[in-house]
Amino acid sequence: MGELLSQVTSDVQTLFRQEVELAKTEVRQEATKAGKAAGMYGGAGFAGYMTLLFLSLAAVLGLANVIDGGWAALIVTAVWAVVAAVLYARGRARMRTVSPTPEKTVETMKENAQWARHPTR
Repeated sequence: MGELLSQVTSDVQTLFRQEVELAKTEVRQEATKAGKAAGMYGGAGFAGYMTLLFLSLAAVLGLANVIDGGWAALIVTAVWAVVAAVLYARGRARMRTVSPTPEKTVETMKENAQWARHPTR
């Protein structure tokens, strides 16, 4: 009986080690994919920034035909300030809903630990 229990304990330990290795491998692969995607997002963000910069410049120059150039620049700046304030408020509200703890994983690990302590239950 003791030998059987020893073998089961050894098998459970091996299983946990293999699961951890599998998780590490999956995380590495997903992190690599995420890194490449993040680089593309960065490039797209820069391209979008340049687009908005030149669009803003065109808006200032277009408004400068109707009103003084300084006022035209101030109006375009005020529009961007409002956009920034709205985006900041929405981002802050969403960030407050983020939970830094992986709750499902913690619960699953607790269940695994409980099972490992009492496999017959």
